[in-house]
Amino acid sequence: MSKFVRSLVGATMGVALVGLSGCALNAGGDSGGDAQPTGPGAEGSIETFDPCKFFEPNELTGWGLPAQSEPFEGVSFEPGCTWAGGQMSLVLQKNVDETVESYETSGSWERYEKKTIGGRPAALANVPGGGSTGGCTVLVDAGGGVAIYSVSGKLTDSVDACAETEKIADQTASRLPA
Repeated sequence: MSKFVRSLVGATMGVALVGLSGCALNAGGDSGGDAQPTGPGAEGSIETFDPCKFFEPNELTGWGLPAQSEPFEGVSFEPGCTWAGGQMSLVLQKNVDETVESYETSGSWERYEKKTIGGRPAALANVPGGGSTGGCTVLVDAGGGVAIYSVSGKLTDSVDACAETEKIADQTASRLPA
């Protein structure tokens, strides 16, 4: 199995674990904290937010990604899109039932570092074995739910996935639904 395929499988597993952890929380009936975004983002809710149309073409090409997205269907209740470039892949999803706070207690995170990104509650996270290039996730509270940014490197030394994910979220999270 090539390094690219292993990296892509690792990142997909990480995103799926984020989604499955949301299932566990929903089964309990309580989605956790009530933190609300404080940034100047677009009006609306995460329910009407379209991850596939969020990024500007010049942003994507500036990150070495194509402007055209593909549907990401790894987790049915976390719709999103993926952009695959030469050095990395980016996935942007949404979850209407979870928040940064509720995701902290779900799943088994190797790292879950709370931050403020774009003036909103956020967290930098990765699952065991994700490492810095295998895949990294930034969760940002948005419009009553959460936006989920994930980056995976194509090769072991291609990119620092956590640094890239955080950079992309820093540059764009303030535009998420408020």
